[in-house]
Amino acid sequence: MKPISNSQGAARSGAPFASGPLNRRSLLTLAAAAPLLAAAGCAPGASANGLRPDGALRVATYITPGYTDLYPGIERFNESLTAELGADIVDFFDSGALLNAEQLVPGMLRGVTDVGFQTSSYVSASFPILGAAELPFVNDGFEQMRRALAPESPLMNLMNDTLRPQGITNIGAMPCTEQWLFTVDRPVAEPGDLRGLRIRTAGHVEGEMVKSLGGAPVSMSSAELYEALERGTIDGMVSYLGTIVSRGLEDVVKYATRAHFGAYSVDAYANTAWLDDTAPDIQTALHSAGAVYAQEGTDIQYQVYEDDYLPMVEDSSLEIIALDEKQIDTFRDATSGVVDWWIKTVGDTELAEQALAYVKEA
Repeated sequence: MKPISNSQGAARSGAPFASGPLNRRSLLTLAAAAPLLAAAGCAPGASANGLRPDGALRVATYITPGYTDLYPGIERFNESLTAELGADIVDFFDSGALLNAEQLVPGMLRGVTDVGFQTSSYVSASFPILGAAELPFVNDGFEQMRRALAPESPLMNLMNDTLRPQGITNIGAMPCTEQWLFTVDRPVAEPGDLRGLRIRTAGHVEGEMVKSLGGAPVSMSSAELYEALERGTIDGMVSYLGTIVSRGLEDVVKYATRAHFGAYSVDAYANTAWLDDTAPDIQTALHSAGAVYAQEGTDIQYQVYEDDYLPMVEDSSLEIIALDEKQIDTFRDATSGVVDWWIKTVGDTELAEQALAYVKEA
C-alpha cells in the first residue's frame, strides 16, 4: 500500500477530534492527565466497531520517508492493516503532518489519532518502564534487545501490564541499533574524555548517561543538529546511525565511539481505551500488523544499517573508535549509577528489577 498523502488524509478527517491546534500548554495538560483519561475510558470519536465515523483508522508518526531504515516498517504495518480490513481504511499522516514528536502520545490520548509511531526515548520520562530497554551497557546489544522486545515476550508483556493502566498499549516494537557517541573536536576513548562536553540527547535516560560521564546533556530536535554542531552550540551527540546519515551529520562530527551507550525503539502505540472498545476483528488486525512491524520492519531496518548506513559512515571522514572489552567494562562501571537512578524513577523496585532481568536474559 502507498501511504495516503497528507492532503488526502486531511480530507478524510472532515470532522476533527480536536477543536483546534494543540498548543504546548494543552499538550502538557494532556500528558499530565493521561491516567485520568485512561480511568475515564476515554476513546473519543470512535464508532461502534472502533473505526472513526468516516470508516477510517487513523495512523500518525513524525517520522519522514527520509528515514529509509524506519519508514518501510511503518508502511508494512499499514499494508498489513489494509490486507486484513480492506482498502481505504488506513488514514495515514507522516512527517509530523498531524502530530509532532512531542504531541503524538498526548494527541493519541485525546483521540486525534488511533495509532501513533513514537520513539521510546521521547516518552520514557512519562512512562519510565520503557527505560529498561534504553539503559547503557546492560546487555550485548541489538540482537539481544530485539529478543527482549519481541511480541509477547516477557518484557513486552510486563511493559504493557504497566502501560495499559496509564492509557497506552504497545502493539509492536522496532528496536534500533545501539547508540554511539559522536563528537566534533575530542575523541572519547575513556569516561573522562566526555567531561565538560555539551552532548545532545533525545531522552532522559541518555541524559543521565551523559551526566554520569561528566558531560552536559542538551535537548534539541534532530532538525537542529547540523547547525548546532557546525556552530559549536553542542560538542557532540548520542545517536543511532540512522540519525547521522538521515541528517548528513557524518560531514560535521569527526569522531564516533562505537559502543552500547544506549538504545531505543520506535513503537506502535494505541489508546488503550479505544483499543479495548474496538471490534474483535479490528483488534486482531492491529496485533497482526504490530507483529509484522516488529518482525519485517526490524529486518528491513537492520538490513539498511548493514548495507547502507554502516558502510557510508565507515567510508566517511569520521574516525571510528572501537573499544576493547576492558574499555567497555570501564564505561559500564562509570555508567552503573544510571541503572540505580532509573530504578528509582520507576518507583517500584521489584517491577524495575524484573524488567531489567528480562533485558539481560533475553
